[in-house]
Amino acid sequence: MSVLAAPSPVLAVPGAVAAPPGSPDESVPWHYGDPLGEQRAAIERVAVVDRSHRFVLTVTGAERLSWLHTITSQHIAGLGQGRSAENLDLDLNGRVLHHFVLTELDATVWIDTEGDRGPGLLDFLTKMVFWADAQPREAADHAVMSLLGPGVATLTGVLGLDRLPETYEAVAVPGGGFLRRMPWPTADSFDLVLPREQLMSRWSELTAAGAEPAGSWAYEALRVAAVRPRIGLDTDDRTIPHEVNWIGGPDEYGAVHLDKGCYRGQETVARVHNLGKPPRRLVLLHLDGSADERPAPGTAVDAGNRAVGVLGTTIDHYELGPVALALIKRSVPADTQLTVGSTAAAIDPDSVISDDTPQAGRRAVERLRGR
Repeated sequence: MSVLAAPSPVLAVPGAVAAPPGSPDESVPWHYGDPLGEQRAAIERVAVVDRSHRFVLTVTGAERLSWLHTITSQHIAGLGQGRSAENLDLDLNGRVLHHFVLTELDATVWIDTEGDRGPGLLDFLTKMVFWADAQPREAADHAVMSLLGPGVATLTGVLGLDRLPETYEAVAVPGGGFLRRMPWPTADSFDLVLPREQLMSRWSELTAAGAEPAGSWAYEALRVAAVRPRIGLDTDDRTIPHEVNWIGGPDEYGAVHLDKGCYRGQETVARVHNLGKPPRRLVLLHLDGSADERPAPGTAVDAGNRAVGVLGTTIDHYELGPVALALIKRSVPADTQLTVGSTAAAIDPDSVISDDTPQAGRRAVERLRGR
């Protein structure tokens, strides 16, 4: 068993409860006895979440950024010191294979992604090096921990910092690693990428300083409420970036820049952006809480007797109750009555992003046709 697949030492903390078998988060704590209260702590105070099952890798070499720029969807050729971005690896048809976060710090690009997809991403990057001065390597000796809530500002002294980073900025932490601010799942979200050997000592320091332990349940509930997809749970082998709100540069908190050079899958991205519409869209569903069991990810979402989508992450939120993400056909109105198995569901209208603006390419075609 690899280091990344092994159970986290934080699971030995008193009160830590493991996720159900088969969960992608079963190697880290699911909750500590009060999953809804842990969510509230992450919104109102400060919570620390063990995400050490993330796969971490590094890319070094003089051409690391220019090389990554040519083979991925984000505009990162000029990414500055201490800056971060979200990025995608697409297949030839523009379908999403990998989603990852990267940070440029001290002549190294740090990348973290889903644990089960990390080896595949590393394999792709390694095969694409060719003659470039870039060296991708697994960094199994590093792990990810997240800090959530307005109270993170009280932890700067414990971390040895004099300030918190801005969104998508990373600052080095004395003793190793860095703290990076993210725009989700909450307004105050930070990832601490640290040497794995420091995982328990940092955990102890942060909780002693007031950070409340929160499990993956809390993190996932807040992510779902923010309508942020998780690859493999909220996407399938047909997903294109437009369907799950991943279009946009770093300033737009996206993972696909629409004004950059050629990369694998770009033709589909450009065609949908300029001429078409995505066939599906990611929405937040409110589920009937009276059902005995929550429907499982992958269950069909039906409108009457017609399947119109597929369910993604399903979870109980501390304020919204049972909610889920789902990929729904774009033609389905937001007020459509839906069912997921035997459970009634409704689309949250605030999660539906309007995409009815005429595209530049479509307008140009209409002008050529004299319309």
